[in-house]
Amino acid sequence: MSRKGKVPIKIPAGVEVKFDEKAVNVKGPKGAMTQDLIPPIHLEVADGQVLVSLKEQYLEYGNFWGLYRTLIENMIIGTSTGFVKELELVGVGYRAAVKGKDLSLSLGFSHPTEMPIPEGLTVEVERNTLVKVSGVDKQKVGAFAAYIRSKRPPEPYKGKGVKYVGEQIRRKAGKSGKGK
Repeated sequence: MSRKGKVPIKIPAGVEVKFDEKAVNVKGPKGAMTQDLIPPIHLEVADGQVLVSLKEQYLEYGNFWGLYRTLIENMIIGTSTGFVKELELVGVGYRAAVKGKDLSLSLGFSHPTEMPIPEGLTVEVERNTLVKVSGVDKQKVGAFAAYIRSKRPPEPYKGKGVKYVGEQIRRKAGKSGKGK
């Protein structure tokens, strides 16, 4: 069975968790989120904690136990504090700017790369080379940050490209050439 699923989830102050047989709703200071549930998952709220368990007749669904516990925990964290991913643009002339509801990236191509900012996310640009993606939904934040990174992933020779802050790029040595 799931070791992760057995751990209760603490509910911070200001966060409200409501559920029925089909969905769980989490409301907090940063926003609200809803997650559909499958029938084998059973929720219980007691003493400021959420307990996730499997109904007795559905024990073969044990692989969903830890998944739903983590999804609910991410909803609680997201609605109370939110999630942030920071990306760094490394390269000469690489810069970013927010224009209305679009993010514009100059990544060394002949034209700037424009991408719409998804609903529910906020994008901030600091120093023209640091992009902060923040929001309530961890999946949306991570997916949009990965989409931005995919436009120019860091290359291993000079390290130019879009990378996460703190990401270590595996570097390669250039070709050795003929000695004279």
